[in-house]
Amino acid sequence: MDTPRDIFYSRRSTLLSIRLWVGRRVFGAVGQLGVRASRNRIVKGPCEAAELTALQYVARHTTVSVPNVYGVYHCPDSLYIELEYVHGMDVQRAWLGGYLSPPQKKQMVSEIAGYIEQLRSLEPPQKEIVGSASLEGGLTIFHCFFRKNIPIEDSTKVFGQEVTDCHSRSYRSCFTHADPCPRNIIVDNGRVTARIDWEFSGWYPEHWEYTKAHYIQLIMPDWYEGLESAITKYDEKLKAEWTTWTQCDQPGMPVDMCNA
Repeated sequence: MDTPRDIFYSRRSTLLSIRLWVGRRVFGAVGQLGVRASRNRIVKGPCEAAELTALQYVARHTTVSVPNVYGVYHCPDSLYIELEYVHGMDVQRAWLGGYLSPPQKKQMVSEIAGYIEQLRSLEPPQKEIVGSASLEGGLTIFHCFFRKNIPIEDSTKVFGQEVTDCHSRSYRSCFTHADPCPRNIIVDNGRVTARIDWEFSGWYPEHWEYTKAHYIQLIMPDWYEGLESAITKYDEKLKAEWTTWTQCDQPGMPVDMCNA
């Protein structure tokens, strides 16, 4: 016999299915996981709980522009978030499409740099934490993952002394979006209206925002040049990261794991 909890989740799942079905046919999809539920709202999912936690945490502790959260659908094996639909276009499209003047580009980079600084100024729950807004991890595990689990004692002969030196140091943990792709920033009339897609955000070593940005700088070099001039640089750490990245398909994803 179904419990009240089972009945509740069943009804919520049915309501969600109806909203998604209607939304796809009336408004269409938004990205890979989103569906417009109305003119001003989308339903995104399935999502990780970390994304919801990050959105709420950033909205509560900063003035960084993020989509408002209007509701949450807790399904048996998944989570869907009802969010504000942010009107505008992503920075990549606006930048490459000629929709932005040079002064607007400069202002936009300044805005993003200010948002990054706000996130970096947040106080971590503990030293050298690596994880989401609610989950805890450690710097040692984080670095070991990038070395494909090769012990620090053996990293010099595999990656060189530079990687060993960088991975042996202590770093301040900073909150970061962790996916600084221009497609994750929405602009309207030359101003930033929101940073979206916070599923990878959390507490990372202080250099992560800077080094991660360089991994995806291929098609918009002038964007990254502007951003680089406005944020703290970690060139030595970047050089060490590149050494490990050359043996991975993407940052933090060893080749053997990607091909599994």
